[in-house]
Amino acid sequence: MHNTGSSVWRLEIGAKPGMPDALAAATRSRLQTVGVSPRDLATRKVYLIDVPGVDAGAAARVLAALTDPVTELGAVGALDDPSGDTLVLTVGLRPGVTDAVGRTVLRAAADSLGRSLAGSVYTATMFVFRGLTRAEVEVAARELHNPLIQRIRIDAPPRTPDVDAPRAGTAEAPAVATVPLRAADDEQLLKISKDGLLALSLAEMQIIKKHFAGVGRDPTDAELECLAQTWSEHCKHKIFAAPISYTGPNGQTREIDRGLFKDYIRGATEAVAAARGDDFLVSVFHDNAGVVRFTEADHLVYKVETHNSPSALDPYGGAMTGIVGVNRDSLGTGLGADLLTNVWGYCFGEPDHRGALPPGLMHPRRIRDGVHHGVIDGGNQSGLPYSRGFELFDARYAGKPLVYCGTVAVMPAVSAGQPTHQKRTAVGDLVVMLGGRIGKDGIHGATFSSAALDESSPVQAVQIGDPITQKMMADLLIEARDLGLYSGLTDNGAGGLSSSVGEMAQSTGGVRIDLAKAPLKYPGLAPWEILISEAQERMTLAVPPDRIEEFLELCRRREVEASVLGTFNDSGRMVVVFGETSVCDLELAFLHDGLPRWQLRARWSPPVRTLSAESEVAAALSSDDVVLQLLKRPNLMSNESRARRYDHEVKGLSVIKPWVGVRQDVPATATVMRARHLRPEGVVLGEGVHPFYSDLDTYAMAVACVDEAVRRVLCAGARYDRLSALDNFCWPDPVQGPNTPDGEHKLAQLVRCCEGLRDACEAFGVPLISGKDSMKNDAVLGGVKISIPPTLLVSTMGQMEDVRRALDLVPVAAGDLVYVLGETGRHLGGGEFERMRGLVCDGVPAADLRRCAARYAAFAAARDAGLVRSAHVVGRGGLAVALAHMTIAGELGVGVDVGPVLQDMGEAHEVEALVSETTGRIVLTCAPDRAAALTKALGEYGLRRIGLIEPAHGEGGRLQVRCDGRVICQHASAELRAAFQGGAA
Repeated sequence: MHNTGSSVWRLEIGAKPGMPDALAAATRSRLQTVGVSPRDLATRKVYLIDVPGVDAGAAARVLAALTDPVTELGAVGALDDPSGDTLVLTVGLRPGVTDAVGRTVLRAAADSLGRSLAGSVYTATMFVFRGLTRAEVEVAARELHNPLIQRIRIDAPPRTPDVDAPRAGTAEAPAVATVPLRAADDEQLLKISKDGLLALSLAEMQIIKKHFAGVGRDPTDAELECLAQTWSEHCKHKIFAAPISYTGPNGQTREIDRGLFKDYIRGATEAVAAARGDDFLVSVFHDNAGVVRFTEADHLVYKVETHNSPSALDPYGGAMTGIVGVNRDSLGTGLGADLLTNVWGYCFGEPDHRGALPPGLMHPRRIRDGVHHGVIDGGNQSGLPYSRGFELFDARYAGKPLVYCGTVAVMPAVSAGQPTHQKRTAVGDLVVMLGGRIGKDGIHGATFSSAALDESSPVQAVQIGDPITQKMMADLLIEARDLGLYSGLTDNGAGGLSSSVGEMAQSTGGVRIDLAKAPLKYPGLAPWEILISEAQERMTLAVPPDRIEEFLELCRRREVEASVLGTFNDSGRMVVVFGETSVCDLELAFLHDGLPRWQLRARWSPPVRTLSAESEVAAALSSDDVVLQLLKRPNLMSNESRARRYDHEVKGLSVIKPWVGVRQDVPATATVMRARHLRPEGVVLGEGVHPFYSDLDTYAMAVACVDEAVRRVLCAGARYDRLSALDNFCWPDPVQGPNTPDGEHKLAQLVRCCEGLRDACEAFGVPLISGKDSMKNDAVLGGVKISIPPTLLVSTMGQMEDVRRALDLVPVAAGDLVYVLGETGRHLGGGEFERMRGLVCDGVPAADLRRCAARYAAFAAARDAGLVRSAHVVGRGGLAVALAHMTIAGELGVGVDVGPVLQDMGEAHEVEALVSETTGRIVLTCAPDRAAALTKALGEYGLRRIGLIEPAHGEGGRLQVRCDGRVICQHASAELRAAFQGGAA
């Protein structure tokens, strides 16, 4: 039906009777979790074509192009609704929210009509329910939409399919306001910061006030917003840069004058680089991602980001922009890199949570579903596979989920005759914005991420990505790079143009741009909104004037929008106008260096833990089904059903897949992929994350994270001398204040964590090449404060010369011998067994770093000599989980005796040998005829022979654990698999 008097046409498309409706089936399953079970359910896609000059015939041609004639029915107007007890729920995006599908449909419509189209396409989803009351449909609606970004309508047939395009408003003359700072007292300054969501402290507001008093005027709204974005914790990492007076566990106080980043993060890398004395590090800490040397022809690029706050408001949109944003970080490093693969990791509240939640919090299950969906759509639709993924659960992540997204890329060492890791922006180069258009989505994203989540958190901070637009932009950039058409680029991420243009201007010393030349999604944006919007799929480039026509012509051919906004100069200022209207005029020195350094205090207050009685621990250790119980734990069970929704075979470069084994249903210790087709060199990826150890000691947590991340890639075949790592800190607010009375302790935990990170990286010779910190992971909703446990993720990237020598954890053959490399201690504290039994145990997992470093070097040498047939880390869940993985993966027998392990443990219970999480250990197999050589190579490093790979028993393998010959547990591989997969959702 055409809405008379307008140019909007409505199209509806649904499955033909008798044909499968996949979305309806998934929706039905989802609604069962909230007790809604319709007798019948069908779904339809709705497209509102708001394009001048499209008549009925053109609308019908567009419908034909969008409809599968075999499986779908379509109508211009509305499809017939079933008679009877039918209710129709329509879910669409709110005005101003990016409609990525709509953009794609508009391009498809233009292709089908053979002409360019000026206008918009808006999309919605219809759910046609039968057998539900209106109240039940309203319950379904709450499950099926996010009111922050979507709106709904419930209709009963016969319905009139009125066209309801979410238009954003009409054009208005741009207005630039002045903010009266010079006359404001301290209370008013704080109010301006809070009301404007600037996340600026009183001291920072006072510095800005003083600066403009010296200038002789008040700032414009755009200038204040630009400063707030640039000075945000998200962009400036103020806590990591601050001098800290630190009182440690020994009661002594020392000064960390240079700040945590310079002393520990950069300090670790500088120490490792000096010890190496080679050219392995190509570009670290000053670009969008870290760059290391790979081959003579190529470098490797790696970045891992977090997108926690947006994912708490809108899990789908927040997570999608996390993955497409980190794609742009690697893409925008140097002069541009070719994207290889993605990684992800999530920390959620408990998915089966049944109690009440503070007002404003989504159920962890909804957050989990939305985050997975967003990263899948953002990553795979950009043509990228995934290589690593993990999930962890704890009630403390219910306030803010942690959403880690990372991207590995390969960069040619030289392109168009220039080294690609160096940007060459020069005075006179033109400022070009490339890719998507600017909208209200993502306004205050940087400052929002620098504050605790509460009831005032802004809807407009949420962004929706468009991976198709980004894929087209990425392909264009690689082509333009190889033609030498631009001299520099960066991502339009946090702070939008204000940050990207402001950062690039530092290379020349000045810039001038005109926001009137910036393409908008819709009219009505104020200049300050245009300047700081973080709307997605955009890059800022520097293009030499003599290459601009060639560059713009390439953009036209590749259908990627490009706009020349201004020129880089050496004025010392960032000048922004809107036509003839002055918007922003800031000194670059003040913009980037005017921020006052915080002065912080940290004081270690060790946790008081009342340990469980020895008799209670002994009783808990006496169970004969501890292996099965551990495998069913949320943090240890399989998440294959979700991980399989991601595509890990895009590009055809994977060697060791994310899932391995006879049935490919066990998570790989580490993954291996080629960087270039037909080349033998491999990239090896692993990680370590242990937030539960932070409850005891964040130093031990950091050491465990680095240690496991290193062991993982070594087990898969990585060279020990070509490892690099990334650090991602996610912390509750560590600044002492009225809302954070324990801030000094939380900051001391951060110091301890940095100490452990540096010590481990130096011991293993692993440089930190990039990282990210997220320091405000608290939620205050309904008067309830929820803070995450201090969490560090360490991601490792290894290299190998020939992927044909890659290893995995799967036992190779019956008769091979099983060994544990590394001594086992009594380390149950913070471990999964302790949490499972509700105990409080002593002994946070720990290892001797120097001994571990020597052990790993010897292991790598023995592995490369062909002495190791398979290898796996002993990590969360201890030896019990590692052996279970091997049994499930190989479907061979794994017969072990923990007697040799107990020799290192003193007066320990036999089951303690299975569940201890002592770091620094590897379980490996070796062919019998190489056993003597293996013992000679590794015997002095804690090698313990514990068993044998046995033939299959019946239809599968069997894990049998003995202690000095006595069987303490025995499980068939099918039983282990059922436990491992039983909790998977």
